[in-house]
Amino acid sequence: MGSHLVDYLINEGNEVTVLDDLSGGFKDNVNKQATFMKGSINDVELVNKAVDEVDVIFHLAAYAAEGLSHFIKHFNYENNLIGSINLINAAINNNVKRFVFTSSMAVYGTNQTPFDESLTPNPEDSYGISKYAVERELAITHELFGMKYVIIRPHNVYGVRQNIGDPYRNVIGIFMNRIMQGKPPRIYGDGEQTRAFSYIDDIVPCLAKSAFIRAAEGQIINLGAAEPTNINDLAEMVLRAMGSNLKSIHTPPRHEVKHAFCTIKKSEEILGYKTKVHLMEGIQKMAEWAKRVGPRKSKVWEKYEVEKNLPSFWKVLK
Repeated sequence: MGSHLVDYLINEGNEVTVLDDLSGGFKDNVNKQATFMKGSINDVELVNKAVDEVDVIFHLAAYAAEGLSHFIKHFNYENNLIGSINLINAAINNNVKRFVFTSSMAVYGTNQTPFDESLTPNPEDSYGISKYAVERELAITHELFGMKYVIIRPHNVYGVRQNIGDPYRNVIGIFMNRIMQGKPPRIYGDGEQTRAFSYIDDIVPCLAKSAFIRAAEGQIINLGAAEPTNINDLAEMVLRAMGSNLKSIHTPPRHEVKHAFCTIKKSEEILGYKTKVHLMEGIQKMAEWAKRVGPRKSKVWEKYEVEKNLPSFWKVLK
């Protein structure tokens, strides 16, 4: 998502500095016209250097693996919460004018669907908790220091350049990567979980514009498609796009929210969001790209912080 956002901002005539540790991305995806700084938002000195003389911050840095976050709690909070606080501190001290934070649908937890921004968050995993904590921190920061902010809750974004080698997140990419290795899509539980999937090209223009629209200031805005799809149907769509005759397999369920999709009225009214690339078309676009770049080696988590109740399929990913 970050590389597409950088492209959009540069095409609109903005000067862009990118801070990324490349743990979930690739240097080749970074626009050559951007100033690139390799490093982590946990490096306070580097963060302050990156933010110097910056007008707008788009904060997309996170490790977004909801289910896994229960078993890597320290890593989750250090990267997704403490790293965000480092960035907020730097923004205050450097008089940043706007701070756009990409939060997550995970803050809703099990809640009334479709998720509306007016609902009281009830996150059910460590990742969602960290995202909600940052949302609250931004609200308090605005009250005390006057820093303007926008909170965007994108959901299930997919598309070209996604890290399909991460076996813990981004289900469409995981399916494609497995298929290219001759492995069937693996579905947790009965596959009747529902999500609304959002193609990257529909998301990025709205995300970019959110920093410059006065009506977006101080708002929490869901951003993405509204039509839910169950995982069984999704797997079949991916198999068809990849031209594969493999059949999906099912494993024991994992702890996750069963149904998660959002209302999008605010994004339509404030950001002009519209679903232009529908799911099958977007999957086809991503499949064509995935087949060009080929499969990526999956990196299994080296050491889980908590192994009690760890799902068996994460102990040895095959």
